[in-house]
Amino acid sequence: MSPTSATLDTTARALLGEPVPRREGREKVTGAARYAAERHLPQRAYAWPVPATIARGRITAVDTAAALALPGVLGVLTPYDAPRLGPSDDPTLQLLQDLRVPHRGWYVALAIADTLEGARAAAEAVRVTYEAEPHDVTLHEGHPGLYTPGEVNGGYPAHREQGDPDAAFAAALVRVDARYCVPPLHNHAMEPHAATADWDAGRGHLTVYDSCQGTTVVRAVLAGLFRLPEDRITVLAEHVGGGFGSKGTPRPHVVLAVMASRHCGRPVTLALPRQHMAATVGHRAPTLHRVRLGARPDGVLTSLIHEVTTHTSQVREFVEQAAVPARVMYAVQDSRTTHRVTALDVPTPSWMRAPGETPGMYALESAMDELADALGMDPVELRVRNEPATEPDSGRPFSSRHLVECLREGARRFGWPGRRPPLREGPLLIGSGVAAATYPVYIAPAGARAHARPDGSYLVEVNATDIGTGARTVLSQIAADALRVPLDAVSLSLGNSALPPGPVAGGSTGTASWGWAVHDACTALTDRLARHRGPLPEAGLSASADTTQSANQRSPYARHAFGAHFAEVQADTVTGEVRVRRLLGVFAAGRVLNPRTARSQFIGGMVMGLGMALTEHAGLDPVFGDFAERDLAAYHVPANADVPAVEAHWIDEHDKHLNPMGSKGIGEIGIVGAAAAIGNAVSQATGRRLRELPLTPDKILSALTADPPEA
Repeated sequence: MSPTSATLDTTARALLGEPVPRREGREKVTGAARYAAERHLPQRAYAWPVPATIARGRITAVDTAAALALPGVLGVLTPYDAPRLGPSDDPTLQLLQDLRVPHRGWYVALAIADTLEGARAAAEAVRVTYEAEPHDVTLHEGHPGLYTPGEVNGGYPAHREQGDPDAAFAAALVRVDARYCVPPLHNHAMEPHAATADWDAGRGHLTVYDSCQGTTVVRAVLAGLFRLPEDRITVLAEHVGGGFGSKGTPRPHVVLAVMASRHCGRPVTLALPRQHMAATVGHRAPTLHRVRLGARPDGVLTSLIHEVTTHTSQVREFVEQAAVPARVMYAVQDSRTTHRVTALDVPTPSWMRAPGETPGMYALESAMDELADALGMDPVELRVRNEPATEPDSGRPFSSRHLVECLREGARRFGWPGRRPPLREGPLLIGSGVAAATYPVYIAPAGARAHARPDGSYLVEVNATDIGTGARTVLSQIAADALRVPLDAVSLSLGNSALPPGPVAGGSTGTASWGWAVHDACTALTDRLARHRGPLPEAGLSASADTTQSANQRSPYARHAFGAHFAEVQADTVTGEVRVRRLLGVFAAGRVLNPRTARSQFIGGMVMGLGMALTEHAGLDPVFGDFAERDLAAYHVPANADVPAVEAHWIDEHDKHLNPMGSKGIGEIGIVGAAAAIGNAVSQATGRRLRELPLTPDKILSALTADPPEA
């Protein structure tokens, strides 16, 4: 039956809000899903990069003779003979273009061979001679190179001040002045960064299979670097095994893969070894925080000062916006939020799940807990008492803000004990903690196309990227809902730069941005079908949408998601080990379009916060200038045995000031506040306040043996 107006009415289903299973789930669990490095193209070759072994200096010679003598080696590219690249806004992609070494791990050569093993052996046989220079990789608050940048990540002003926060703090009857430290953290997605590039010299066309968070931007950047028209480049990312921000823009692997393919005239796959990723694909920069809170005896804040110190690289400025969330959280008239940064001889930091909010809310929510202790007040009640009527930084009304409801509902579900004394079970100290969460609502322009076929099926095309979030499923639900047809009548095409352009899967923008375009295209198609008479033509009917004008309109509202985390922990007085017994989150994130995939996203973020709190860190070795923890054997992400009972719930929030679906992003808010809730629980359990993450056994034991307890 043709999809006429009559059939549309009889097949209507309320698809949004249903817990639909992932559409690609079977492919993934059976191994049928193919990732970037699994494209078995004819005559495929392999590349392996050579990282620098000094932290700063210059290359004086590269000896490739031994590498080229190995069987199956197709070539070795060096700064002396690599093709010259075109311009790019990202200097981290100007690879093999000069002799400088800005940090340890910077790529200085690229080996290409018939086999993966051959490429690795060739890379190991390359001999590079350097002229090393003194380097500095150590961040500290008194660093002479610190400066205040013009803006921080996200385009936010680096410095904001209202009123006279110093005078207000000095006059406050209750004060907290505390310093917190968050170490460098790494994204470590399950699928390493990988690309398979295929340069067809005869057609003058480049095809790239890339593990990325958005093929539109990858195509644009490759076009500039390799001086090709965009219509001669196709970038595909059908399945991506996670990114957490590190695949948000092109990384060195894809540039080197294309360079290698053009050099040898064959398809080339380059998959980064996990040990390389710490230095080449970005990291969450370390942040040093000083938070000062002044309050009246009734808990009302009178002063808030959040100062952040962080690092960037000598290659490109990236400043983690860790003080920004303090501008939207609590009602206070006198405030200052500011950032200072210094350029060190380190890899360039970049996005990692909820950049800014994750480390910033750890510090702010820890300080709020310390203030509750100083006041003798329930930490939940303290947060409720400082609920703002409008966004403190801008004065704009919130489109919706249900933080108080999240705190109240979370406390009820968790059985929040308030300020009771810690419990003891033999050598175990038991405590509970709470922290708030926030993340801004971002929406970017996107395009989509919907097509009705004569056989009653529909094809929806949008250049979204499903990095494991369930985007493929939720976008299909949005399409079916707008078309008023069953879900199985809709097929979705995504992850291809030839499709209508869309933004990256980052900043929790995906569903709100792509979904808006899909909704509009499908609504337009529905209207067109309603006007159509008779059977559909053989070619079917189509409709397109472009949300550029709508998405770029500045909202008069401050739009944010909010949440509350609750944690129960045990601290072992003998071993110093901290275990999380329970972790519960309640979130207000607009309309939840698919409870199954949403819960997965919330829980994934919470577990990531658990790792941040207890195990994850990467220290920069001051002597060698590299990260000491460069793989999953040394950098400990939570495993199944580390994850306790985790619950994620949400408030039924209706916000008409967002997009046609009424949804907010959920990919990142789950991590925001989780580490603070766990840290606050550890403080409540032990009676000691630890302010440097992660809370490893050595720190716990040192704190427990300290006399008297740290204030």
